[in-house]
Amino acid sequence: MTSYRRNFIPGGSFFFTVNLDDRKRSLLIDHLDVLRAAFRQTRERHLFAIDAIVVLPDHLHTIWTLPEHDTDFPTRWRLIKSEFSRHLPDTGKVSPSRAAKGERGIWQRRYWEHTLRDETDFARHMDYIHINPVKHGLAQRVRDWMPSSFHRYVRLGIYPVDWAGDRSQDDGRFGERGEN
Repeated sequence: MTSYRRNFIPGGSFFFTVNLDDRKRSLLIDHLDVLRAAFRQTRERHLFAIDAIVVLPDHLHTIWTLPEHDTDFPTRWRLIKSEFSRHLPDTGKVSPSRAAKGERGIWQRRYWEHTLRDETDFARHMDYIHINPVKHGLAQRVRDWMPSSFHRYVRLGIYPVDWAGDRSQDDGRFGERGEN
């Protein structure tokens, strides 16, 4: 088995990608209210800031900042995933290995985590999160995709409403920041 190491930084900011096990399903969008409730319940018990997020049909990207002296993002993800799964109808389609572990087979077991190193790294990951629906062909413009923190950042004056333009007019970089 592969030795897997996570980077635990107290009070750190982290970028995550979390995927459904079956990438052809659209459970996250179909049950967005359930996903929001799972996040809300977890945040009530284990505080953390959601700095940016986008929810796509089969995966989500988010940036979290943990409280000072706290490193436990794995517990938070376990709670979010299990709370979401618990409130979905049972499909009965579970592999024997997942059934033996009491898993529903909704989520991929692991998730991608990246420790954000500095403000530039943070900004690039925030841009990546917000451009993702356009990159995946789910929206022509960033502002057209509603389950995204982009709209909060427009209200705060951090992004202009037309940030990244229109997909039909892009240069293939999808609005991501270039090298300075």
